[in-house]
Amino acid sequence: MVSRLLRGMGCAVLALVATDVWAQEESTNQVAAKTAWSVFEDKDPRECWAVSAPTETVNTKDGRVVAVRRGDILLMTFFRPDAGVRGQVTFTGGYPFAGGSTVNVNIGGNEFEMFTEGEWAWPASTADDAKIIAALKRGASAVLTARSGRGTITKDTFSLSGFTAAVEEADKRCQ
Repeated sequence: MVSRLLRGMGCAVLALVATDVWAQEESTNQVAAKTAWSVFEDKDPRECWAVSAPTETVNTKDGRVVAVRRGDILLMTFFRPDAGVRGQVTFTGGYPFAGGSTVNVNIGGNEFEMFTEGEWAWPASTADDAKIIAALKRGASAVLTARSGRGTITKDTFSLSGFTAAVEEADKRCQ
């Protein structure tokens, strides 16, 4: 199981369970791999997701590249049929984001914004999820830029090679 993100009545409600978060390489329920993306499936509760780790990470503070310790850095798209979730984009940067900050998502020059809480970020609405997923399907890479609670600026680049196949596989498995 991973974070529980439920949508209802046009509002996003986030209920995170820290013990439910784990990296794709530690999971035993991988069902497919599509180039840079993997597909996972859980039965109880029923959920499927496509996930990838960044191909490049740059951390800066005061304009200088710095070495920092971060947890798992993952970009994911979830499907939860029992909760009515059909394509929820989620990002974890491996650190607590600065309070009130947002994550900038750049896909081929198209800019999107994700809102943060703790170590997680997600779009404001299902319409924004759909726009981001459409851009991810068309793009070659996604660059997510965020700010940690300690003021470090992180820039994570994700390959989108295999994203379309992975997200379609996850969707198919959770219909």
